[in-house]
Amino acid sequence: MRIRIGAGVLLGLLAAIPAAAQQVPRALTLERAIEIARGNNPTYLQTRNDQQLADWDVKQAYGQWLPSASANSAVTWQGAGEQQFGTLTLGDLGFGNLPSYYLSSYGISLGLNVNLATLVGPSQAKAQRGTTEARGRLADATLVSQVTAAYLEALRQREALRLAEQQLENASFNLRLAQGRLEVGAATPIDVGQAEVQVGRSQVGILQARNAVATGRMRLLQQLGADVEQEVELATTFPLGEPDWALDQLMDMALRRNPSLDAARRSREAAELGVKAARSPYFPTFSVSTGWSGFTREASNTDLQVLQAQAQVAGQVANCAATNDLYSRLAQPLPPRDCTQFAFTDAQRQAILDQNDQFPFNFQRSPFSVRFGLSIPVFQGFSRQRNLEAAKLQREDLSHQLREQELSLHTELAISLSTVRTAYESALLEGRNRALAERQLRLARERYQLGAITFVELVAAQTVFAQADRDETAATFAYHDVVTRLEALVGAPLR
Repeated sequence: MRIRIGAGVLLGLLAAIPAAAQQVPRALTLERAIEIARGNNPTYLQTRNDQQLADWDVKQAYGQWLPSASANSAVTWQGAGEQQFGTLTLGDLGFGNLPSYYLSSYGISLGLNVNLATLVGPSQAKAQRGTTEARGRLADATLVSQVTAAYLEALRQREALRLAEQQLENASFNLRLAQGRLEVGAATPIDVGQAEVQVGRSQVGILQARNAVATGRMRLLQQLGADVEQEVELATTFPLGEPDWALDQLMDMALRRNPSLDAARRSREAAELGVKAARSPYFPTFSVSTGWSGFTREASNTDLQVLQAQAQVAGQVANCAATNDLYSRLAQPLPPRDCTQFAFTDAQRQAILDQNDQFPFNFQRSPFSVRFGLSIPVFQGFSRQRNLEAAKLQREDLSHQLREQELSLHTELAISLSTVRTAYESALLEGRNRALAERQLRLARERYQLGAITFVELVAAQTVFAQADRDETAATFAYHDVVTRLEALVGAPLR
């Protein structure tokens, strides 16, 4: 008992120790991130476990075609005393003062039941396994989309930090300009104060951007099932490419590869086989069974058996003597019988002892038997028809859902493709706007150095450039976000 308790405590302590976190390489590409997530993401691993269970469901369905087998054994002790059978006891039957008995038995049985559900079972299990595999592919596509989105978010925050650092650099440059002009008397202390405020705001922006970078990195590592304290460098870049895909081409790919649509088709196929299985209660069931069994029975002592044998021999001697007496009274007496042949010998006593020595393995086999059966259902209170109609309605519902998903997929693809093209054009325009804002900022700095504009106008030009820089970055990542959603709809990479 102490050993079992100690083992239980040890297992509990081991279960309480968290598993070692997945180590992520320092230079992390998107492909490597997806690979790590597939091997370590808890939600995705649960889906893989479902696939293993589906494989066993198929094996179990085929196992219904094989006979079931069972084996049993028992050992019994029965105390001494009289037993009652109805209104009689063994004493009334001349078997009083029975000793205690040791009994043992064994049994082996085989049985097989075959009906329509048994025959359809493997096909139905395979269809359900196909549904589970399709859901696994859907989970994989979802995981890829989530990891890609988290990777893009981490890149977005890293780019935001770069912009914040650039903003600080520009604000610092403006501060040096203002200080230089103040030294020569061409600017006022107000200009220097405003420049210092801009520097302070930029420093706050860097602090917030660094926190956002750390948050994005930890969210990405969470998707990978890794330690969020690790430091990684994102090595994959996402170039801005023109979306030259055609809607018909994307729709054809989506109809073949969209994981959600594939899962709906698999569910529809499983429902079709479910209708066949629901018809099985209308058909007969054939059964066959057989078995082998044996038993032993040994008395704790053989005195009663010996006394019974001696009494039987004494009865035979008495019967022989009575017969000889009858023969002697006849008018023509018959020769007497030899009554000495009836005697209880040591050999008989030993035979009784040997016959009693059965427990526990000297079994006596029971007669062999085989049973064939045929069960034909007649009436089951409309439950069969109800279950059949429910299976048909489920099949019909899944057909409607499949059609709905196809229509929704076509609509979402058209909308997403239009959004991608809009996002691409917007990114190009924001790039040109940034170039113009950068040119205007350089011109404003030159004019401020010459005293042609005020510091407020210089700050306004700086603000316009910073906003244009942020807008270009936002438009670029918005394009990649929409492409990621489009890839999830198509079920294949497009970049």
